[in-house]
Amino acid sequence: MNALRVLICACLLLAFGGISTFAQAGGGPAAADQPEAGCFRGAEGSLVPEPEDLRSRNGVLEVELAFRSYKDANGQMRYCYVAEDGGQAPNLRLQPGDTLILRLKNQASGPQRAAHPGMGGSASPAGPKATRDAHGQGGRDACAGGPMIASATNLHFHGLLIPSTCHQDETLKTMIEPSDAPFEYRFKIPANQPPGLYWYHPHVHGISKTQILGGASGALIVEGIERVNRQLAGLPERVLVVRDQDLLNPNAAPPKSIYPESIQRLDAEGDLLNTGTGTGRPAKDLSINFVNVPYPNYPPAMIRMKPSERQLWRVLNASAITYLNLQLLFDSAPQPMEVVALDGAPLGENGIPGNAMQRVSHAVVPPGGRVEFVVNGPKLGVHAALVTRGVDTGPAGENDPLRALATIVTAADAAEPRAALAANPAPLAPQDSVWLGNATPVRERKLYFSEKAANPNDPNSPTTFFITLEGETPAAFDPNWRAPNIVAQQGTVEDWIIENRSQEFHAFHIHQTHFILMEWNGRKVDEPFLRDTVNLDYWDGKSPKYPSVKLRIDFRDPNIAGTFAYHCHLLEHQDGGMMGIIRVEPSGHTTAGSQPGKSAK
Repeated sequence: MNALRVLICACLLLAFGGISTFAQAGGGPAAADQPEAGCFRGAEGSLVPEPEDLRSRNGVLEVELAFRSYKDANGQMRYCYVAEDGGQAPNLRLQPGDTLILRLKNQASGPQRAAHPGMGGSASPAGPKATRDAHGQGGRDACAGGPMIASATNLHFHGLLIPSTCHQDETLKTMIEPSDAPFEYRFKIPANQPPGLYWYHPHVHGISKTQILGGASGALIVEGIERVNRQLAGLPERVLVVRDQDLLNPNAAPPKSIYPESIQRLDAEGDLLNTGTGTGRPAKDLSINFVNVPYPNYPPAMIRMKPSERQLWRVLNASAITYLNLQLLFDSAPQPMEVVALDGAPLGENGIPGNAMQRVSHAVVPPGGRVEFVVNGPKLGVHAALVTRGVDTGPAGENDPLRALATIVTAADAAEPRAALAANPAPLAPQDSVWLGNATPVRERKLYFSEKAANPNDPNSPTTFFITLEGETPAAFDPNWRAPNIVAQQGTVEDWIIENRSQEFHAFHIHQTHFILMEWNGRKVDEPFLRDTVNLDYWDGKSPKYPSVKLRIDFRDPNIAGTFAYHCHLLEHQDGGMMGIIRVEPSGHTTAGSQPGKSAK
């Protein structure tokens, strides 16, 4: 197996030898910001808190979540999920085969103006008629779409292999308003769901960036990774959620750098464009488990652990637009990270469970992506840190510079993480289906990412984003479309070649299924493991061949039948039109739209 070349090597990253100094952590956690809405925000430099763990019992996890919002002291909108006991963004922990019953009450405040003409339904000002749905919920039908308001929300369970039906994982029409009764999500974690890290977040087209940038996200863990990789048995585990947000200090001068200060240019949305140096003012600030690490000094949060302890770290990039390039530094020297899973799926050879582990020096995680790796903790007295290195996102991309996330402070009396993997796990039963890489695709499709500025002569004019099937005319996603862009059939496998014809990174994501990477920029790769989000390199503006990936996408699971989305997971792009719809017909059903190269739109 190659060394995770797309995760690590193929993203045109700028190399840095390390960071010599960080702000010193000390004294324990500082006072936290606990607004009236219950949306916790940790003080700068404080201890990274562990999200509350909500675990299934007797095969069922019942959860009551409130979706809340407030405006902070800087005038920025903040969003969060609050459990019944006041815990924020809890980890939802379930076993394969368990049932999740989640009741979401929208308690967001804010303008009730229309944010988009509609969400897959009628754009009539009257909206969907009052009705009582199959779950006995009365009032407005939240499953029916209609005109969208800025305080509406819904949930997407990113990476789960569950049906795209209302009350499960439908995101194209489902829209929950503050005046609605609690909305019930109810579904079963499939028995074949790979054990690992997934997440939940809002997915209302047109405002998904706003809500996720404001903090609306949480982790969902399908238990049992130690049943696949026995090397992990008994390890303590940490869940670290990295989120981005608008800059707290946008007018501050950037820290001094060995690179000459470049001209700071803004895109149409007001974000700093990539400097190409890995330095300078970032497009967004970052936080780790809601502890802010703001520009320009990046005071790191603090993680405490016992000296030389091995832990499993599960890291979710819940950013709206920011790429991570994670690295561990001990006394400024990069340390190996033993990667065991990507996007919730344990690494393995051709689908065979085993003790697969890739030692890497850094890991690129696009927005929406997850990486799980073993950390061999520093010895007592070693200055250690978790950082994100600079990422070259392209001349039209946002600036994601080198910065600290957390210092790692060792102490013999450091508290253990609350969660630990089973010490004596039973082996996971092998899957009986043909490995995706060995399955024969029924067709090959080509799609491409592209962009168009409203005024090509003005780089700051609004941009429209597209993902287009080859042979079709680029069109921004319209939530009122009735026909899908692509029709496939359940029981089949397809190869998709996706090109990037723009000068910035894009991250392809498809709902309801996983895929494997077959080729990177036209070259075959040996990465026989699943993922649900993959980065595409940027086009240099002159090469005759566009950057591309070739993906083998799995439509064999019976749960896949239905209509759902594929899109760029940089949410500024998704909200700006870079999304399409696929309908997977039940096995045996045929339609003209399912012919190769034909769009059903």
